[in-house]
Amino acid sequence: MTVPRKLRCAMVGGGRDAFIGRIHRHAMALDGRIELVAGALSSQPEKALASGRDLGLRDQRNHGSWQALLAHELSLSAEERVDVVVIVTPNDVHYEVAKAFVEAGFHVVCDKPLVHTSAQADQLVRAVAQRGTVFGVTYNYSGYPMVRQAREMVKAGAIGEIRKVIVEYHQGWLATRLEQGANKQAAWRTDPARSGVAGAIGDIGSHAENLVATVTGLQIESLCADLHAFIPGRRLDDDASLLLRFRGGARGVLLASQIEAGCENDIRLRVFGSTGMLDWRQEEPNTLVHAPIDGPRKLFSRGSPGLSEAARRACRLPAGHPEGFIEAFANIYLGIAADIDARLAGTASDPLVADYPRIEDGARGVRFIERTVASAASERKWTPMA
Repeated sequence: MTVPRKLRCAMVGGGRDAFIGRIHRHAMALDGRIELVAGALSSQPEKALASGRDLGLRDQRNHGSWQALLAHELSLSAEERVDVVVIVTPNDVHYEVAKAFVEAGFHVVCDKPLVHTSAQADQLVRAVAQRGTVFGVTYNYSGYPMVRQAREMVKAGAIGEIRKVIVEYHQGWLATRLEQGANKQAAWRTDPARSGVAGAIGDIGSHAENLVATVTGLQIESLCADLHAFIPGRRLDDDASLLLRFRGGARGVLLASQIEAGCENDIRLRVFGSTGMLDWRQEEPNTLVHAPIDGPRKLFSRGSPGLSEAARRACRLPAGHPEGFIEAFANIYLGIAADIDARLAGTASDPLVADYPRIEDGARGVRFIERTVASAASERKWTPMA
């Protein structure tokens, strides 16, 4: 059996002082399938070059702008050119960079939310379809083994017909006006020009929506949203409460807040069916509770016997050795790498292996954000997703 070579990667954004870029680099390196060889790591040329030197990039592949990165990669032969470009910039840069690299034929990984508008998202979906490239969106919570276990149990009918879904994402880091200080994460995430039309609902509510869609497969039919900015002077929402109606009749509640003092990164999903319930929390990610209607509660743990094949493939260590955030992120990169490997080999990828959120998931997330903002601004009780 031929072992695939390491995939060559370039990164846009994620330089010095960036949070998420470092996470992406750790995740892609974990399984040795992807190697960072090029980059334009900041919108500030001097900082970009300094950041690349920090990471040991060669001078000829360390660039002061993403445009220079793209031009240089296109000048190289196919044997030297990067395979995939990872975009970890603030939201306002995603569309232009992603579109340029997709149209140039590169595979792309982009942080969420995908872009600012559904029109941009639709254009990207069309571009990816035309070029036939891989495009992953890093909804990283879908990479947890127990999330994949929950998804497979729902598919297998373990809780019957879904009736209600409750998803919550509680943070407290923006409980004060942190953006007035030197915190660059707070500054751009609360700036409409950079973050887009939404604050908390875009930043973390989009994760909640994707978690529901991943595990249940349900599609939101309509929603009723209340968005609010509790911090005086803040221009985007920092708290969101939504009622959801799904196609087929199920109902849901989605809460997303960044001003809940004392909370850290508390994501919880409960799915209630006609014959039982599933319960998963990100701060205790290695366990999944299954409560059937006619028997005792069952506790599934990561790495233990009896898990689905999808969950087993997402585990790296034996049971009792905790895995978490980086490993879940790495599972997304493993799926993307498997899909790229298949394309390079001219074969179809195995869906069980190439398991990752795609461009369509990112586009749906953008529509969800837009419709939530529209609902919050409307006097109508229900706003359709279409």
